[in-house]
This record gives sequence, C-alpha cells and structure tokens, in this order.
Amino acid sequence: MAKNDVEKLTEEKISKGGMLIRMYFDMQEKEKEKLQPLMLDLINERLMKEKGVVYVYGSIEEPVESHGVYTTSGVVTVLFENLQYLINTIFKYAPAGIEVLRPEKEIRLKPSELQSMLMDMSQIAVDYSRYILEKIMKPEDLEQVKRNLEQRAEIGRKLAEKAKEQKP
Repeated sequence: MAKNDVEKLTEEKISKGGMLIRMYFDMQEKEKEKLQPLMLDLINERLMKEKGVVYVYGSIEEPVESHGVYTTSGVVTVLFENLQYLINTIFKYAPAGIEVLRPEKEIRLKPSELQSMLMDMSQIAVDYSRYILEKIMKPEDLEQVKRNLEQRAEIGRKLAEKAKEQKP
C-alpha cells in the first residue's frame, strides 16, 4: 500500500472513531535466536489478525544480553477500528507502553459503545481471575468459585439484555 493510501485509510478510520496507537513490547529469552521470530509472530501473526485491527507496522530491536538472558523490544504502530478493539488488544497482549498518536484532541463514545467496552473488560477480568484461581486453589474450593462466577456472568448477561430492552 502506498504511503498516500495509508494516510487516506488512516484519516477515514479516525474520522469514524478509529485510533492510531503506538505500542511498545519487550520479550526475554535465554536463546537469542528465538527472540526476533517471537516478536515477528506477535506482530504479523497475532496483532495483525486481531479483530478490529486495520493495519500494523513495527520495528524490532536487536537482542541484547544481560546476565545470561537476551532481551529485545518492538515498537509497533496499530490502527484500530475503535477504542473497544484497542482495549481488548491491550488486555490480551499487555504491552509495556502505549502512546495515542491519533486522534489528537478528543474521543467520543456512544453510551452503547462504552457499555459494550465495559462488559468486555469485566469478562476479561473474570477470565483472568478464573485462570489465577485455577492455579492456586484446592479443587473443591475452585468448583464453588466457578459456580459463583458462572452465576455472576449469567446475571450480567440478563442485566445487559434488560438494559437493551428498556432503551427507546
């Protein structure tokens, strides 16, 4: 895609709620040769294929050794369709840093967009909690927590449906 085409696409998406974001990632590995392929996989095979990602480009630093461990970093620029996709991606990949490049002034959200985003964030928090609990709890205690989380998720779904029905 020519630079002019990228700029046009970026302008179009940002005018419709898109966001151009710079993300910073770092990785560590004992084997130097594994680092750059891992970072390339993150950029080309994972981030690029995330829902709501329009395009991705980035650069990867040469690995540096310290105390027997190699470290590399990547600077990745991503155009997202909207804030919700950005937040979901941040939760999923946990970048070391984030910089909002565009829009430069303000971000407007419809209440329904905010509600959907908050519901996604709540589900991600539940998923993380479940993962952590599964790794540290006794099986019998874990089963009770799972039942409680499932009930909570069901209540959340019902409340969200009820809220949608009440809107004019």
